[in-house]
Amino acid sequence: MIDQFWDDFFRFWFTAGAGKIFSTFWYFFLLEVPRYILVDILVVILSEFQEKMRWKKYQIAQNTLWSDMPLISIIVPGKNEGQHIYKLVTSLKEQTYKNFEIIIVDDGSTDDTPIICKNLKELGLIDVYFRNDVRGGKASAANLAFRYTTGKFIVHLDADTSFDVDSIERIIIPFYLDPKIGAVGGNVRVRNADDNICTSVQSIEYMQTISLGRKVASLLGLYKIVSGAFGAFRREPLERIYGWDIGPGLDGDITVKIRKMGYKVVFESRAVCLTNVPTTFKALRKQRTRWSKSLIRFRLRKHKDVFFPIWSFSFLNMFASAENIFFSLVLDLLWFVYLITILISNAEFLIFIFPMKIIIYLFASIISFLAALAVSERKRDDMKLALYLPLMMFYMGYYLRFIRTSAYLNEFFTRNSYKDAWNPAKSSRQAKLNKI
Repeated sequence: MIDQFWDDFFRFWFTAGAGKIFSTFWYFFLLEVPRYILVDILVVILSEFQEKMRWKKYQIAQNTLWSDMPLISIIVPGKNEGQHIYKLVTSLKEQTYKNFEIIIVDDGSTDDTPIICKNLKELGLIDVYFRNDVRGGKASAANLAFRYTTGKFIVHLDADTSFDVDSIERIIIPFYLDPKIGAVGGNVRVRNADDNICTSVQSIEYMQTISLGRKVASLLGLYKIVSGAFGAFRREPLERIYGWDIGPGLDGDITVKIRKMGYKVVFESRAVCLTNVPTTFKALRKQRTRWSKSLIRFRLRKHKDVFFPIWSFSFLNMFASAENIFFSLVLDLLWFVYLITILISNAEFLIFIFPMKIIIYLFASIISFLAALAVSERKRDDMKLALYLPLMMFYMGYYLRFIRTSAYLNEFFTRNSYKDAWNPAKSSRQAKLNKI
């Protein structure tokens, strides 16, 4: 019976021809292939060529960093991160670059974070420790830490991260390549990829959307989010914008604000940090819902002025936001229209269409994975993830798309991000009042 199905399947598509395949899967061929496959492959090739061309400049910048030896202020805002703080501090103390101060702000933790941080402070492993008895939110904690920094550059970290031994050095070097660079994003990889299927598919996603995707965006001048897990900033732009505004989405928000001041924002793929991702799909859904709401709140509302021809107008900033809105929001909504059209107009052929869709997207996933693998610094470990590629269509094509679209519509019509428990209610009320 299975053999008969595949005989019918191949006969159907052979008879239908290439035109039928293209007309059925036009969304994939016209909208997804150019942006997520062809551009990625082209940029991988160009970036490798570019890095060889600028190798001497990079070495000069690296030598200048070591000659200058600036103090770097590392700030770590967090709540209930007791299980991670020691690992983070240990990872930082193993860095090749040593001239930094560590400032930790405990934002109302109810675990053993205060005991651990006080002990680390007494041992001289952290320089400054503050505790907010009443939670103020991540932005508030980051701004408190920033107020006490003295370094030339500020590095913002999440408490549950650890780093390759040269990551701090790597993330600072770009500032010495170009004085117009105001912020540098680090390469965030998944530390707990082997925990289960949920973390494994996220690891592939991070490879494709961060390690590769942000490398592509940076080369095109469209890089739009310096991750709070690992990001570095010049002091001047942070002082000019008074630090972070209330989130969720504060990482993308501060990146846009720095770009609007005329600074460049770049991605440094060799500055690698490892982080733990959600281990259940329920926890993942909550995280991605919060992330997705920020596109509506910040891109369409707070920073809609990037589309207006005012004094600070930049075509590149406008294009970066438009690209983000188009590929994240517009195409997601269009996909549902496409799906409904397929279900209505080809209902009798769905038994052949869906398997073909799986084959096409599996092939695309393999190409995208190989492109990400080409720029990976952990090729041997990442190769193990190839076993999960057949799941990526269902994970990214359906699961995450439904979460994103639901979050977009919810935030657009209800402004529900101001009720998110991720922030204290008092902070959200003030943010809503000030239209932040």
